[in-house]
Amino acid sequence: MSASVGSAGEILWVFGIVTWYVIRYPFERRAKRVRVVDSRRSPVDMIGLAAALLGQAFVPGFYVLTGKPKVADHPVHVWAIALGAILFFCGLWVFRRTHKELGKNWSITLQIRDKHQLVVTGPYALVRHPMYSSFLLLALGQAFLLSNWVAGLSGLAGFLVLFFLRVGKEEQMMLETFGSSYGDYMKMTKRIIPCLY
Repeated sequence: MSASVGSAGEILWVFGIVTWYVIRYPFERRAKRVRVVDSRRSPVDMIGLAAALLGQAFVPGFYVLTGKPKVADHPVHVWAIALGAILFFCGLWVFRRTHKELGKNWSITLQIRDKHQLVVTGPYALVRHPMYSSFLLLALGQAFLLSNWVAGLSGLAGFLVLFFLRVGKEEQMMLETFGSSYGDYMKMTKRIIPCLY
């Protein structure tokens, strides 16, 4: 029973990662067609992205493919898989809504695009960085879906590195681009968790 439940968690994680890429791909293609007018891409930014990719794709993917590191396995629970699935798919929903709301403003790195607009609708009405909110939900979902301490928690570690290396720089860039409009928006919203943080 527990082996099949664990396999279900791994299958759900794989399905979720494939869905994540299917959501992102068309937005990535469209964004390449819009001219970048300001780029803050830096080695630190790339380290954050690499940490997120490592923690939310490569480490868990290696675990799902090989079952290693076996020493970090822990008991599987149906409630954990169910909670993980809910968190993961809520994360995918927020991820999709955020991309839709951003449209041509979206970028994988810290960039301002031609005719960039300040988006304050949809999930942006609740938090300033819903893309990070989606990554947090995905990381928490991963922790419950994968019954391995290393593979499960690597997503959270990767998210934290990306978030803390980038969010301050991202907000500074938005303040420089949108001035008091972004300052006022900051006063009305939290960063990634509505009403809390």
